[in-house]
Amino acid sequence: MIVDYHMHLRNDREEIAHDTGAVSPFVDAARATGVDEIGFTEHGYYFTQLRTLWSLPYQSERCAYDLEQYVDAVVQARDRGLPVKLGLEVDYVPGREDETRALLAPYPWDFLLGSVHWIDGLGVDGEPRLVDEVGVESAWHRYFETLALAAGSGLFDSLSHPDLVKIFGDRADAFDYSTIADAIADSGTAVEVSTAGLRKPVGELYPHPDLLLACRERGVPVTTGSDAHVPSLVGRDFDRARELLRSAGYETVTVFERRRRRQEPFA
Repeated sequence: MIVDYHMHLRNDREEIAHDTGAVSPFVDAARATGVDEIGFTEHGYYFTQLRTLWSLPYQSERCAYDLEQYVDAVVQARDRGLPVKLGLEVDYVPGREDETRALLAPYPWDFLLGSVHWIDGLGVDGEPRLVDEVGVESAWHRYFETLALAAGSGLFDSLSHPDLVKIFGDRADAFDYSTIADAIADSGTAVEVSTAGLRKPVGELYPHPDLLLACRERGVPVTTGSDAHVPSLVGRDFDRARELLRSAGYETVTVFERRRRRQEPFA
């Protein structure tokens, strides 16, 4: 089974389109690329119902959409029998775990992705850049320390683009992935194998093969995603993702339904 569990519900111009009409082009694109099931995971900071979690201008400036409308659009498509799942990509905010859990609880999620895009107001993948402010070595250590907290929070079903800190091509010297792999394994959270990094300055998949191997050795399950913001990116470069999974010894991918997971062989 092939699943793409990371995409954002937009039209072909990458404009927000949280309606049922926007779902079908993603489904059609999935069928054309051999993807069996897709999961929509819009960024949580777009939604007014989650406004109290966001303190950064980048987030608050975008916080203008109705979460109910987004949920209804995906659920209606799911209920019509389309191969779609309801998810959300949620920025992890340390110290706000209980509030995050309470705000997300009313909705019928199939899965939740946890992301670390910001640390103390500095951008992991945006401006002002964390690596510029604290240096590469410190940025890597702070990023993975925060990712470990996100895993341990119990809020998320999978960690998206788990080594996002490498996005600009900066790398810590001889980084040891064992600590973060241990933390993820202890949490029971899955990790995402994402093809989005191939479209970023780093030019490679997330995560690094050494991190994925460390996760495999500890029994960490995986999800797969393209981080598509337009339908044409659904399933993009999934042949590369399968090669990476096989090289680490994975034979199955995680499929979610109402936050319960099962393992399916990936084709």
